Parts: sequence; C-alpha cells; structure tokens
Amino acid sequence: MGLFLFFITSIQRRNEMKKTMIGMAALVMLGGTVTFAHAGSATLEQELLNLIEQNKHLVQRIQRLEEQVSRQAEKQAVAQEIVEEESFLQAINDHVELSGVVEVEAASWSVDDNGFFEDDDGSDVSLATVEIGLDAQLSDWSSAHLLLLYEEGEEDGHIIVDEGTITLGNMDKFPLYLTAGKMYVPFGSFESCMISDPLTLELGETNDSAVQIGFEAGGFYGSAYVFNGDINEAGEDDDIDTFGANLGYAMENDAMALDVGVDYISNIGDTDGLGDHLEERLIAAPEEIDDYVDGLSLHAVFSMGPFTLIGEYLTALDDFEAAEIAFDGDGAEPESWNIEAAFATELFSRETTFALGYQGTDEAVDFGLPEELYIGAISMEIFDHTSLAFEYFHAEDYDTSDGGTDDDADVVTMQLAVEF
Repeated sequence: MGLFLFFITSIQRRNEMKKTMIGMAALVMLGGTVTFAHAGSATLEQELLNLIEQNKHLVQRIQRLEEQVSRQAEKQAVAQEIVEEESFLQAINDHVELSGVVEVEAASWSVDDNGFFEDDDGSDVSLATVEIGLDAQLSDWSSAHLLLLYEEGEEDGHIIVDEGTITLGNMDKFPLYLTAGKMYVPFGSFESCMISDPLTLELGETNDSAVQIGFEAGGFYGSAYVFNGDINEAGEDDDIDTFGANLGYAMENDAMALDVGVDYISNIGDTDGLGDHLEERLIAAPEEIDDYVDGLSLHAVFSMGPFTLIGEYLTALDDFEAAEIAFDGDGAEPESWNIEAAFATELFSRETTFALGYQGTDEAVDFGLPEELYIGAISMEIFDHTSLAFEYFHAEDYDTSDGGTDDDADVVTMQLAVEF
C-alpha cells in the first residue's frame, strides 16, 4: 500500500514538472515570436521610407522630364512659327517685287533782275524725290502695280498714290492686255539723261485714272485709252470723253537699240501742265474750254555702243482761245522739243555718262517755260545702285514783245540718288 502511494505520488510530480517545462517552453516561444515581430516591423518601416524617398526622386525626375519636354515643345513651336513666317515671306517675295528711288538735290541759280525762273539768286538743298513701288504678280494672268511718291514742295508735302493699276494679260501667251487704274497715259516718252525733266514733259505728262487696252507683238507695241479729264468742253457733261492712242516699234540686239513712236491725245488741255494752267486761268467758267484741242507727240531713241541719241517733239494740233492760253495777243498753239546726245564710258573704273542737250518751246510763255534751254550733265555710278550727277543749264526766256521777260537764268544742280 505504501509502495502504491509512493508510485502515485511520483507520477503526479512528473506531470507537474512536465507542465512546468511546457509552460516555460511556451513562454520562451512566445518571447521569441514577439522579438521576431518587432524586428520585422522595423524592417518594413525602413522599406516604406525607402520607397517614399524613391518615389520622391521619381516624381522630381518626372517633373524635370516634363519641363524638358515643355521647353522642347516651345522651341519646336517657335521654330515652326519661324518656318511658317519664312514661308510666308518667301511666298510674298516670290510674288511681290519692291523697288524705290531716293533723290537728294542741291542747286544754285543766278537770274537776271526781272525775275525769270526765280525772283532772286539763291541756292537750296531738297529731298527732290522719294518713290516706293510694289509690283505683285498675282497669277499668270493678273498683276497689280502701286507707286507712292513724295516730292518736296509738292502736294503740301504729302505722300500720294502716284500710280495704282491692275493689269490683266499674259504677254508670253497672248499679245493683248488690259490695264485699269491711276496711271501715266502713253502720251509722250520723256526719255532723258539729265537731272531736270525735259520741257516736253512739262507740257505733255498726263496722270489720271484711265482704262487702257494694249498689245505687244514682233517688236511693235501700241494701246488705246480713255479717261475723264479735269478740263471739259463748254456745255458738255462731265463724262469719260478724253481718249488717246500710241503706236511704236522697239528692238534691241548686241550692237544697237531703237525705239520710235507716235502718240495722240484728244484733249491736250488735260495734260498736267496745261490743265493746271487752265484751271487757274478760267475763273468765269472753271475747268471748261470752248473746244478740245488735240495733241501729238513723236519720239525716237537710238543707241549704238556707248552713244545714245534722243529726240522728242510734242505739240498741240490747233490754237486755244486767247482767254484760255494766249500768245502775242492771240490764242496759243504750244509746242516743245528735246534733243540729247550721250556718251557712256568708264571713268576711275566707274560707269560714267556725259550728256548734252538742247530744248525749246514755242507759244508756251503762259506756262513760265523758257523759249530755249542749253543743258549738260555728268553722272557716275559711285557705288552699286548709287549715282552722283552734276548738271548745268542756261535758259533764255521769251522776248518782252512775246509776253516774256527777255531774261536769262543759269542753274547748277548736284544730285545724289539711290535706286533699288
């Protein structure tokens, strides 16, 4: 019995020791698990911090790339604008031609006491002429021309539209053309090697809005035109009733060049020179004359080698009334002419032209023009598109018996000109 109790007691003690050992093992295992979980949490936190930092760097890099792409896009946009602008300018350059002239003149004159040409002796510097021209070839069959003009002392110092025309035609495919707008109608040639305008221009130049139909074929050229001039016939309506025509022949080869022509206008009173005078003279009935007076112009220009000859004659074909344009107590039949000879050569390796001329008028005392004019000029191309010219002329007025002053005038002019 005692032995049995001892055995039972021993078993109970072993069981208690086993439970104690199991508990201690569980505590050890639990402690290890907590330590492991704590260590894993620190590692995960560090990884998250690393990911956040990497994401931050990635965002910054993306921002830098976006900025680079934006700058590149801006550069491409600017480059595209430049290309488009250059293409636009090239398109304009392909279809529009710009030209121009600037002339600065210095003149000195000496006159007799009676005041022909100027009231007193004197000298002056002036911006004589500024011209800006635009020629646009709009298609194979249409073109436009514009010329702006400034002349010191003219038009109250304003820039004016001197020419503005539209032309329909293609001379390479068809010999006819039509031009409409403000133009110098083809009455007179006015070719000259001088600084001063020829006396034929003073009587015959005609600038007005007109319609012109012309042709060019086999060296021949010609046209017919109509316009409504400022000077009307008494009792007639203000209509398009002034007309004219011209016909000529021009040729050029390596040896020579020739241009001859004849021009007609139905009312020479509508030319700029005569028209201005008539408007001032006709106080009772402004801009009206009794009858239209026809006008005629002949010209020839011949060049061979270094020599050039110019001849032009322009005249009214009938008398005006004495109240309109007078000469020696009767109605005048004004006329003018210009004859020039020129020689071109090289002087100091510069293209230089020497020219002499004789000009005159008849029955033109009412316009303040000289009866005779002797003129000479030297011009030199000092640089590309730049010329320097000197001119001298001696003018003689009509006799006092003809309504003139019987005076003389001497004028020296220097001109610096740029043409482009």
